[in-house]
Amino acid sequence: MAKKLLEIRWHARGGQGAKTAAGLFAKVAVEEGKFSQGSPEYGPERTGAPIQAYTRISDSEIRIHSAIDSPDVVVVLDATLLDTVNVCDGIADGGIVMVNTKDDPDKVRPKLRGAGVRVMTVDATQISLDEIRAPFPNAPMMGALVKATGAITLQTLFADVEKKFKRKGQAIVDGNIRALKRAYDEVRG
Repeated sequence: MAKKLLEIRWHARGGQGAKTAAGLFAKVAVEEGKFSQGSPEYGPERTGAPIQAYTRISDSEIRIHSAIDSPDVVVVLDATLLDTVNVCDGIADGGIVMVNTKDDPDKVRPKLRGAGVRVMTVDATQISLDEIRAPFPNAPMMGALVKATGAITLQTLFADVEKKFKRKGQAIVDGNIRALKRAYDEVRG
């Protein structure tokens, strides 16, 4: 019997790397022998504009090719979106909402319009600044997502990050790997 389809919806602002993270997370799942999709939702693609991206992972073929309306997991790369976007729209009870913030999950929960969700937080921006020397929260959020879901392994994610960023230099590769690991270790909730 096939496992349930895991659907992840990413909320971010243009330029924060949600499209890259959704695609890379899906690519790693494929490399681990799963079926997967990673796609952005196209719209006004200007830096700072709210955007969404999607990742689906399954042990069996995925025949759905649309936006994710009922996610199992919501990843929020920019906590300011909680004030303007209902990131919990469509999420079922028991779903996971992971937010990039310094705040603890209990402080974030009142901002969410989704009762019965598990709230997890990690300060991905600070981790990114410390380890990558740039404000790109997508890599740390992927590390936290591995911890939350177990959908892929950190080892395969590390290998893909190495391949993807190798041309940018070993310091970039090492910084991203440190950011992934640190977020995996520091996620709360």
